[in-house]
Order: sequence, then structure tokens, then C-alpha cells
Amino acid sequence: MSDTDQVNEALGTVEQLDGFETGRPGFDRRAFLRRTALTGVAAGSVGTILNACGSSASSGGGGSSSVFGSHKSYKFVFVNHVTTNPFFTPTQYGAADACKLLGCSYQWTGSENSNVSQMVNALNTAVTSGADGIAVALIDLHAFNAPVEAAIKAGIPVVAYNADAAGNARLAYIGQDLKKAGEEMGKRIVSAVGSGEVGLFIATPGSANLQPRIEGAEKAIKAAGGSITAHSVATGAAVAQEQSAIEAWYLSHKSAKGMYAVDGGSTESLAKVMQKLGLAAKGIKAGGFDLTEQTQKLLSEGNIEFTIDQQPYLQGFLPVFELFMYKVSGTLTGLFEANTGLKFVTKETVGPYLKTKSRYEGTSTAAAVIA
Repeated sequence: MSDTDQVNEALGTVEQLDGFETGRPGFDRRAFLRRTALTGVAAGSVGTILNACGSSASSGGGGSSSVFGSHKSYKFVFVNHVTTNPFFTPTQYGAADACKLLGCSYQWTGSENSNVSQMVNALNTAVTSGADGIAVALIDLHAFNAPVEAAIKAGIPVVAYNADAAGNARLAYIGQDLKKAGEEMGKRIVSAVGSGEVGLFIATPGSANLQPRIEGAEKAIKAAGGSITAHSVATGAAVAQEQSAIEAWYLSHKSAKGMYAVDGGSTESLAKVMQKLGLAAKGIKAGGFDLTEQTQKLLSEGNIEFTIDQQPYLQGFLPVFELFMYKVSGTLTGLFEANTGLKFVTKETVGPYLKTKSRYEGTSTAAAVIA
């Protein structure tokens, strides 16, 4: 068989694999696979192609068997609420990197627009298809309870990531302490604004990955003595509509002293509104969450005062690691609560994010050590 034939055969095989980082913005999947295939064939190993794609075609793939012993190529399923949102690009990189390291594979599924029913269907499908483990963003406090219990009863471990729900039977949570993060942002708001009207922007009110933040911020503002009037404003799950919603709110509340967002899309949109209307120069205070490339740039220019990092890469890497360890240890070890952090990034500290392109922040496809 010629090199070209091997490439085409490998591409056909890879196209059948579930879950390789579908929906990544700006990512030409087939072009990547073809480049990887050519590299793999040149090295004399089509297995290289499969490993590079986050999937393992053989039992105990990669070098993990030399550490843990021979094991099957576990397949883990991530159920997400906004599958194409750029915030989760590094999360998918984290899952892919952990899978490549450990010789397993993952599927990225769920909903594009926080549709809980679609997510529940995806979780149930993962159970019936025999997934070896499931990671789910528990954005609803009740809807996932029965499906998670059914998965665990079927012998499939389930962990939560990015969002958690009290009372759910999930075995561990990997993500930020959302209420605490909101409270800390609220303290910053009180310090920066002092008094007056403040807009608090949230993509999907009630969603368990965001509502605790806004409630935490409101709690801190209220504890300060009521000199700030906070308005909760829904912006929508689609990034395109968020900027319009934020701008419209400001134009009807021009006396506002501050504007803050509790999700990545709303934060980027808020920074754009601040830039467009020159609001920082007018003394309007602003801040939010997460580190999209645009947010980093606009923060460095002083349009907002801070953003909060929650390490989305780890929210993909650690669920795979925990589920893998749980499986290879026969349930003896592996599961633990992992707080992925609360880090304020400011104009003065955003420099390393701007200078570095990496998989850890979803700004590069290349695996590299950052010096």
C-alpha cells in the first residue's frame, strides 16, 4: 500500500472515531488530520495518527501500560452545555491531552445553547452506549439527578465539571468554587464603585454554572450596606447577542457607575462595549470572568479592570485523569474534589497570557513547553 493510500485509509478510520474535539472554533479538522497522517506515515506508524487525535486503537494505548499495566482503551464522554463556546476550547485540549497520555479516548457532546433536555439525552446515550466514564456540567440542580444515579447503578462513574449541583450523586466535582468566586468579585465591585447603580450581566439566569456567581456578588454587595443598587441583566447564551444586550442596558442606565459580567462571553462583550463607548475614560468600572483572546487584549488596553481565571484546561484534563485512575484501580482510588481556582488577572498581570500562545488557554493547537 502506498503512503497516500495509507493516509486515506487512516483518515477514513479517524472520521469514524467519536468525539475528537468537534466544534472547535477556527479549527480545520480534516486539514489537521491529513497533516498528522502524513507525519505518522513518514514515521512508519499509522498509530501515531490515532494517538494524535486523542483516541487509541489498541488496548492500553501509548506508554500508560508500562505504568499501570495492560488496560483497555477507555472511552469517556463529556456532556457540555455550550459545546461550541470558545471558553471550552482549552477544556477539550485538556481532555485530549490526558487521553493521549493515558491511552484512552473521549467524546464531546451535549447542547450548543444550554438546552438541558439535550444534555440529559446525551448523558443517557452515553450510558446506553457503554461509556467507561462520564463528565457532565451540572447546570441544572435537579434534571441530572436521575440520569446520574442510573449511570452509577450501571457501573459507570460520573464526575461533574465546571458546574455542580448539591444533592447530585456525582462522585466528584472539578471546577471553580462558583459562589466564592462571585463573592470575591462582589468585594471588588464594592471597593471600586462605592455607591450607585451597577449592572450584573449573566448569559443564562438560573444556570448552575453561573447563578452562584451572581448570587455571590449580590451577597457581597448587600453585606456592604446597601449603597450600591445592583441590576441583574440576562444577555443570552449566544455571544453575538450579548454585546447588544449590554450596550442597550447601559444606554438606558447612563448613570451607572459599574458593569460586571459573570460568564466569559458576557465579559468579552462587556469589554467591547466599554471600548466602543469609551466608558473607562468616563470613569465606569468593569470586570468579569475568563480569558478569551479578545478579553485579554481589551483588558490590557484598560477597558476593564480585571477578569477571573478558572483554568478551563484542567476542567478537561482532570476529569479524564480521575475517571481513568478510578477504572484502572478497580475503584480504589482516583476520585477527588478539585477546585480549579480563583485568580484575578489585571492589566498589570495579563502580559504572560498575551505573550504566550498555548493549549492551556486554547490559543494554539501545538503542544509545547512554555519557557
